[in-house]
Amino acid sequence: MATLNIFSAGAAQAVVTQIAEKFQRESGNLVHANCGAVGAMRARVVAGEPADVIVLTAALIDELIGQGWVVPGSRVDLGKVGTGVAVRAGTPLPDVRTTHVLRGNMLAATRIVCPDPAVATAGKVVLRVIDELGIAAQVKPRLEYFPNGYAAMMNLAQSAGTLEMGITQSTEIVANKGVVLVGPLPAELQNIAVYSVGLAARSAHPERSKEFIRRLTGFNAQPVLSAAGFDVSR
Repeated sequence: MATLNIFSAGAAQAVVTQIAEKFQRESGNLVHANCGAVGAMRARVVAGEPADVIVLTAALIDELIGQGWVVPGSRVDLGKVGTGVAVRAGTPLPDVRTTHVLRGNMLAATRIVCPDPAVATAGKVVLRVIDELGIAAQVKPRLEYFPNGYAAMMNLAQSAGTLEMGITQSTEIVANKGVVLVGPLPAELQNIAVYSVGLAARSAHPERSKEFIRRLTGFNAQPVLSAAGFDVSR
């Protein structure tokens, strides 16, 4: 029995976990899925941790190909993911459709949770947004960072505070039933990232890993990706 080690961005966690569970049942192989912020996952791969399949942004997969950590030609795109705004389920939904109303609602928020910008795409987006909106000085003291978007959304779901919001990749919001996706950031503030999968160059089980990648990217996976919040249109 083989054990596949998957290193995945949090944005793809819901899909990777679902595919992994079915793969384990049907193949008899074990899957150890490590999911978190893209920077943290990349760091673990380049530190030499055993890896078979890697799911990160397309840019990082290409970087890892160039560095010899991912097999050239193995990259397959899963889809596009944007950054969204969330609130705890059952609380009022703020308007985030324009930069003007988003600015006002961010200023009114008592707390804004997001992934750590040191390692996560969405965290970097939050810092850029408040800078572009000219509210960094007022809002930064109310930002609360978490290791990844899933942790941020879980914290928001369990909070009892008022006028709180979260900002992270939309797929990390959709996966947590305790929060609601209010909507995407306005187009002029939006960050669309393509997420991709690649075969780790040092995979101990390359053929089984290729099968996992086929299941993650094949025709039957498209509804799963769409339901998780990926834009799979070409």
